[in-house]
Amino acid sequence: MTTNTQPEAQNQAPSDIQPQGRPLAGKRIAITRPREQAAALAERLEALGARVALLPAIRIAPIEDPAPLDAAIAQLSSYDWLIFTSANGVRAFAERLAATGHGWADRGLARVAAIGPATAQALESAGVAVDLTPDEYIAEGILDGLGLVAGQRMLLARADIARRSLADELRLRGADVDEVAAYRTIAQPVAPDLLQSILDDDRVDAITFTSSSTARGLLQGLAVTGRDPGEALRGVALAAIGPITAATLREYGLAPAFVAEEYTIPGLTNALVAYFTERREPGDSGDSGDSGEAGDTASQGANEL
Repeated sequence: MTTNTQPEAQNQAPSDIQPQGRPLAGKRIAITRPREQAAALAERLEALGARVALLPAIRIAPIEDPAPLDAAIAQLSSYDWLIFTSANGVRAFAERLAATGHGWADRGLARVAAIGPATAQALESAGVAVDLTPDEYIAEGILDGLGLVAGQRMLLARADIARRSLADELRLRGADVDEVAAYRTIAQPVAPDLLQSILDDDRVDAITFTSSSTARGLLQGLAVTGRDPGEALRGVALAAIGPITAATLREYGLAPAFVAEEYTIPGLTNALVAYFTERREPGDSGDSGDSGEAGDTASQGANEL
């Protein structure tokens, strides 16, 4: 059995950067996560001196047709692995378990995989032991931990717009995969007055993106209002939680200021501190580059999903 070697506590500061004092003092930083899920990042940034602006670019909603998910739940014990790629997926799955009169114990001997520490924490909070969390917190990282999967049945509970790469690769390796949407991720229209506040009246220094969907949501919102994303965001540090989110920004012609080396909320916070601290040093260009992409080929992530 493969076990996780990374810190699983979502609120631990996992990198070697140890912020001292208030290194983000005076910086205004926008969060594009759903408003109800922004607190963890907002509290960290405020504790480091930042002024936080909420700029929700997406919202999470129940699936319109739960029948496929309910059918998978009805045969839960037939799976060898249950794979979760976000904390949202865990919560949505738990809601359907309850709605159909089932519980986590109905999984029988099926093992449970989580894409990263936040997802693992959501499972553990529900009383579910996590058998696998990969060393690298992206969907592809799970593949290495699962090992030989030929002939095994897998249930992949995900967002409706999640990337298909994990399920496709599992099938190529001989697994029998049921890929089922557990929730929807919907672009959240950004009110024009909020955009004016963020980009004009009291312009932000940085905007954080914790998934590809948050990047798409904001950039599509800008386009709807007639703003060119490149012009509107000129001079604003675009902070990507991981390489998949960074790639999405590049699809829109935008260069991320940096990519977090660990694809978690603590990792993103530490990357922000490093970026702005380095910019204050004499002779520093302020661009920390894309070193966080090393070793990856393609979310989050779940935390990128």
